[in-house]
Amino acid sequence: MDKKDIIDLLNSDIADEHAAIIQYLSHAYAIGEGEMACEIEAIAREEMRHLDWLAEVVVELGGTPTLVRGKMLMGGKAIPDWMGNNVSLEDGAIATYKEQIKVIDDPRIKRLLQRILSDEMSHRGDFQHFVDKAKKESAKDLRGSRQDEVTEILDWGIEHEYTVVLQYLFHSYMAKNSEVKQELQDQAINEMQHLGWLAEELVGGGGNPKIEHTAVDQTTKQDDMLKVDIKIEQAVAEGYDRAAKKVTDVGLKKLFMRIRDHEQYHIEVFRDLLGKE
Repeated sequence: MDKKDIIDLLNSDIADEHAAIIQYLSHAYAIGEGEMACEIEAIAREEMRHLDWLAEVVVELGGTPTLVRGKMLMGGKAIPDWMGNNVSLEDGAIATYKEQIKVIDDPRIKRLLQRILSDEMSHRGDFQHFVDKAKKESAKDLRGSRQDEVTEILDWGIEHEYTVVLQYLFHSYMAKNSEVKQELQDQAINEMQHLGWLAEELVGGGGNPKIEHTAVDQTTKQDDMLKVDIKIEQAVAEGYDRAAKKVTDVGLKKLFMRIRDHEQYHIEVFRDLLGKE
C-alpha cells in the first residue's frame, strides 16, 4: 500500500475519532456530574490522544490531517440508548482498525493501530456496562430548552472554543519548531477545558449546548499561523470581556473573566513564539 492510500485511511480514522470525541462529550455534558459522566469524558480524552497520534503520522507521511468530523450516532430517547449508540460506534472502530492492521504493511503504523484498537475494545466494554448502569440508576438527560441572551453567549463561547481547539491542533501538527508545536497543543488543551466549563454551565442553567464550530484557519506557514491565532484571541478576549460586563450572575461573570484572562495569556504566548525557527 502506497503512502497516499495510507494517508487516506488514517484521515478517515481521524474523522471518526473526531466524531467520537464530540459524541461522547455531548453525552457527558448532558448527564452532568457523577461517576459515569466523568468516565465518559475520560474516554473522550483517550480518543483525543488517538486523533493526535494519527495526525502526527499523517504529517510524517507528507499528508495534511483532516478537520472533517465523521458520522455521529446521536439518536435515542434515553441515556441507555445513547450508550448503545456508543457501543455501536466502538464496534465500527474496532472493525475498521482490525481491517487496516491487515492491509497496512508499515510495522510502526500497524503497531500504532493495534495500540488504538486495544483502547477501542476497552471503550466498547465500558459503554456496554454504562447501558446497564444507566438503566439501574435511572440516569436523566439534564439538558433543557432555555433560550435567552445568556444561553446565546454561552453557545457563542462553545463555538469559539471548539473552533480554536481544532485550529491550534492543526497548527501544532504543521509547525516546524518543537516549542511552537508544544505551546499550540498546550493552549488547545486549555481551550478544551473552556469548552467543558461553558457546556456544563449551559446545561446547569437549563440550556442545550450546540457543539459546532466555525471555519478553521488552515494556514501552514508558522508565523502566519501564529498571527492568525493572535488575531482570533484578541477578538475573543474582547468578547468575553463584554460578556462579563453584560451578565448579572456573579458566578458566570467570574467564569467569563477567567476565560478572558486565559485568552490574553495565549496572546502573549503566541507573540513570544513569533520568529522561532
